Amino acid sequence: MNLFSRKVKAAPRPAYDPKAEKPVIRASICTGERVAGFRDLKTGRFREEVLIRGSKDLDSFMEKYGLEHIDTEY
Repeated sequence: MNLFSRKVKAAPRPAYDPKAEKPVIRASICTGERVAGFRDLKTGRFREEVLIRGSKDLDSFMEKYGLEHIDTEY
């Protein structure tokens, strides 16, 4: 009998819709923190996806969503 054998499934991430969202990097001028995500074109709301700690994080984000170019907002 295993009490801790349950596996927790991660919630599926919403898909990226290029017609409704724009991929952007939000960067802080003060701290230098960068977050990659998507800006809704209608509402302007930002949905965070990944914290960028290095070029490896950015490359994996761009590869995951098939992006060639991404804008940066401050």
